Amino acid sequence: MNSKTKYTIIAVVVLIAIQFVRWYVEEGLETKVITGDSTVVASNQIYLPTSTTGNIIYHNNYSLSYHEKFEQAEWVAYELKRDHLSNKKFKRPLFYQDESIKTKSAHWANFKNSGYDKGHLCPAGDRKFTKQAHDETFLTSNISPQEHQFNSGIWNRLEQKVRYWAKKYNGVFVITGGVLTDNLNTIGNEKVAVPKYFYKVLLDNNNGKIKMLAFLVPHQNSNKPLYEFVVSVDRVEQLTGIDFFPQIEDEVEEKLESLDSYKGWSFR
Repeated sequence: MNSKTKYTIIAVVVLIAIQFVRWYVEEGLETKVITGDSTVVASNQIYLPTSTTGNIIYHNNYSLSYHEKFEQAEWVAYELKRDHLSNKKFKRPLFYQDESIKTKSAHWANFKNSGYDKGHLCPAGDRKFTKQAHDETFLTSNISPQEHQFNSGIWNRLEQKVRYWAKKYNGVFVITGGVLTDNLNTIGNEKVAVPKYFYKVLLDNNNGKIKMLAFLVPHQNSNKPLYEFVVSVDRVEQLTGIDFFPQIEDEVEEKLESLDSYKGWSFR
């Protein structure tokens, strides 16, 4: 076998493998593709929302829709499974710009002396199963300006509750972001918008029966119980212009998204 024939066979095999992986993901099945020390979780793309900008970025461990006007993601989405939860401790890296975005994401320096935290949308604590997954959450496309007391207070409580549900139900699909509207305050030279509300939308489909839950939280700390911030998915869609679960059969989607009940979700 000459070298030309050998390389042709290798190329054909690679193309077949790529097509197989694409087919597997499009069929809505969960698969993991190992690339170096990175684990690409294909289920992070199963329930992606629509994008108002068309600027969707697929990272190894979460996906996002970037909104250049507001210099941040309008949503970040990922699946949090029970086996993703870990107590590993990694050194926090520096925040760095997301070069997957043509215009790059806003520089971290916009936050300097702004009085706001660099608030993770996909928390580093949800991606501690590898160092690469943890460090990927420090892209500036994954942060939004958050008041410190909010970030370390009620928002942190909600993130911890999501981990509790991920463990209890063996996984939830998470979509989160700030409500981006005109006339928001901004920080830095790039005018990074400061949302007045943050939302988190959850979906559990692990026992064959889909259930949803949505939170709309004012950008201020609160000692109120989390269930007081539960709203319908429809309410968040009205505020954001995003269709959160277009893949779900319309009749099922409309019924579930209209509910503002937290029945079926343990708040203990």
